[in-house]
Amino acid sequence: MKDEINFDKEEYTMLAAIGKNMLKTKSPDKMIDDSKQGGLKKTLGAFDLIILGIGVMIGSGIFTALGIAAVGGNGTLGAGPAVIVSMLLASFACIFSAMCYAEFATMIPVTGSAYIYTYATMGEFVAWIVGWSLIMEFLIGYIAVLSAWCGYLMEFIKGFSKYLPEWLYNPPIWLIQDYTTAAHNLSKQGLDPALIIPHIGPVPVCFSLPGIIFTMIVASILIKGIKESAAMTGILVFIKLGVIALFVVTGAFYVKPENWMPFAPNGFNSILVGAFLIFFAYLGFDAISTAAEETKNPQKNLPIGIIGSLAICTIVYILTALVLIGINPISEINLQAPLAHAISSVGQNKIAGLISIGALAGLTSVLMVMLLAGTRILYAMSRDGFLPRILKTLHPKHKTPYVVTILAALICIIGSTFLDISTAAELCNFGTFTSFIIVCVAVLILRKTDPNRNRPFKVPFSPVFPLLGILCCGTLMFYSMKFLTTSKILFPLWILLGIVIYFIYGYKQQRKIEKNSGI
Repeated sequence: MKDEINFDKEEYTMLAAIGKNMLKTKSPDKMIDDSKQGGLKKTLGAFDLIILGIGVMIGSGIFTALGIAAVGGNGTLGAGPAVIVSMLLASFACIFSAMCYAEFATMIPVTGSAYIYTYATMGEFVAWIVGWSLIMEFLIGYIAVLSAWCGYLMEFIKGFSKYLPEWLYNPPIWLIQDYTTAAHNLSKQGLDPALIIPHIGPVPVCFSLPGIIFTMIVASILIKGIKESAAMTGILVFIKLGVIALFVVTGAFYVKPENWMPFAPNGFNSILVGAFLIFFAYLGFDAISTAAEETKNPQKNLPIGIIGSLAICTIVYILTALVLIGINPISEINLQAPLAHAISSVGQNKIAGLISIGALAGLTSVLMVMLLAGTRILYAMSRDGFLPRILKTLHPKHKTPYVVTILAALICIIGSTFLDISTAAELCNFGTFTSFIIVCVAVLILRKTDPNRNRPFKVPFSPVFPLLGILCCGTLMFYSMKFLTTSKILFPLWILLGIVIYFIYGYKQQRKIEKNSGI
């Protein structure tokens, strides 16, 4: 009996030690000191931040998520014309989370985004979960955008069908789409996917060859290193807005108001699910907060940049949605390349070609940023010892994390063979909502644990705004689970996999690091 009591005490002591270690935080001051290698010039004003926000947001969402939210997909019902209400709800949810990002960015301007913010407030375990969710956001989000990129590429190539061989502008469907999308499209045409898609034994051979080649090119560029300037960002924004303006102005002449009715064919539930899906269109606004260290008067300019870019993008999205749905009935909207397909359907093939070029340019920049962001999160987690150290190995010549870049590219290539655009976008949103909610919680925690820390920008009306951010994101996330199918199963599995990796590898490595450093 005595031995049993002693055993229980030892077991309790061990569990208490594990819990204590899981809650260990990293000092913001140490993070800043470790990352500082010279100050950055404060050159960005409110207008620069708005341009940055538009440059990041307009691309992946408007060329992909818009069609998914309106039409539905993978078992979910679309919001129809009421997708404009979904957009307003999504932008409303973004504002509160964006403010929390801004507060942290002015306090802790360190690479790692929400992963770093959480590590400073809630400990290593929650930081790992956030980092693991961010990997889902960027790498699985990359797959969704890549699917759209391939769709617009094929629409662009079809514009030259008179001059190209048929195998190039009309290749076998199993060479340009993932299995789920290809099977769905073949079934819509009354064809049997099992007869069209080749198999090796029971395994279907179906993949996007253009997507694989492009991902290899993007990874190669990132390994060599890329330098982006404000001027280039401005040019990309101009191209994107120009293409969208061309679509809206041209398409307005072909709008049939009867296509806007019924306004909400699937009820209010579909509007909320649409808000969850359309949230994909606002991914990247947190990039504005990462520029805090280079912003003049961040207390004033950061809120203007964040809210201004969100407002402009929301207006652009609503106008685009009204024209898109006005041109084509919901049942005829193409999910992979909705804008180009809509204009092409009314005989404006040349304009469809221009839209495809603009979409390709916009989506290309988004893909590069998403793969870059995914590799940097993996790099930061490897640097902290949560992942194998080999992942932080730098290229001897280019000084870029080439091992983790190759790994990220392989993950995207493999995932793109079986994840369709809808499921990938939904999973990306789950990862984003998770990180947004935790950042809002982290702001409230740091206000209590370190109230005297200098905050160049403070979330107004705290704790109301952070709580509203938690409420809005949490409601959209958990309510949508009632209507989603594949993604609501894959997301918990992804989190469970992350927890397993943490305890098998990350936790043990952290204790080894502490032991070696004498902590």
